[in-house]
Amino acid sequence: MATTVVSQPSQMVALLKHLAPHEGYTRSLLDGVRFMRADRPLGRTPVFYEPSIVIVCQGRKRGYLGDRIYRYDAQHYLVLSVPLPFSTETEASPEEPLLAVAVRLDMTEVAALVIDLDNHEVRPTTAPEGIVSTPLDGALADTTLRLLRALSSPIDARVLGPGIVRELCFRVLVGEQGGAIRAALASHGNFGRVSRALRRIHSDYALSLDVGSLAREAGLSVPAFHVHFKAVARTSPIQYIKSVRLHQARLLMIRDYLTAAAAGARVGYESPSQFNREFKRFFGRSPGEETREMREVFSLLPATQLQEIAVSH
Repeated sequence: MATTVVSQPSQMVALLKHLAPHEGYTRSLLDGVRFMRADRPLGRTPVFYEPSIVIVCQGRKRGYLGDRIYRYDAQHYLVLSVPLPFSTETEASPEEPLLAVAVRLDMTEVAALVIDLDNHEVRPTTAPEGIVSTPLDGALADTTLRLLRALSSPIDARVLGPGIVRELCFRVLVGEQGGAIRAALASHGNFGRVSRALRRIHSDYALSLDVGSLAREAGLSVPAFHVHFKAVARTSPIQYIKSVRLHQARLLMIRDYLTAAAAGARVGYESPSQFNREFKRFFGRSPGEETREMREVFSLLPATQLQEIAVSH
């Protein structure tokens, strides 16, 4: 099996160079699948990832969440079972660009897979985690290669693509750390309660959200909610809400050309000065500086890519 893994990266890299000719994110022929490319190193940058599988075929990325470091490269892939803000570093160069494929998790499809697996196997006892970096095996590498080949042809993408994406999710669920991932995606117990709270925050970030209400909706006391929330997100509920709002405000300024005051108000800030202070503390630059930098960096890219680039690298 080891020889299979070794022989596949060159084919995947060749396909990705064709499928992702420009830096940033490129939409594929299949909804929910995107290609990632970076032609230069990127320092530690705050990002926000939706539930997804990220398979790097060339280059290296490191994710930082709390006191943990997650590596994803040609030997390791990343899985996020909940939406999470964290920070990343990218190793890449013009001679060896970072090339990767990101598959958004369809939670309905994944839930059906989990039920099928648990009907035939012992339920996983591994503790669930919101983010996992795990070794890439030959079976998953083969599935990824077939997905890239299918996405190179419109008819193959339409007819074969959805089935290969389903197989990719299956391979992840039965992989080395599939027990932890399955437990997370199955949304059982306290992890499931926190997962639902994360999705609520992700969809209603502009509304008035308080920890007491979120805890009651999760069926937990406030102290217990804090403990279980931090175990999943590696941060407090208040900091998570703040990070979601700041990421969305940055997107509004870059994509929709909103002013800092307008973007802050749109995501739920009542005080422009508080928004400016928290934005600079989070991103390391003022809203104006960050907006100018991001527009300059991605000035040559199609406007349709700005939303995805502004949210995650």
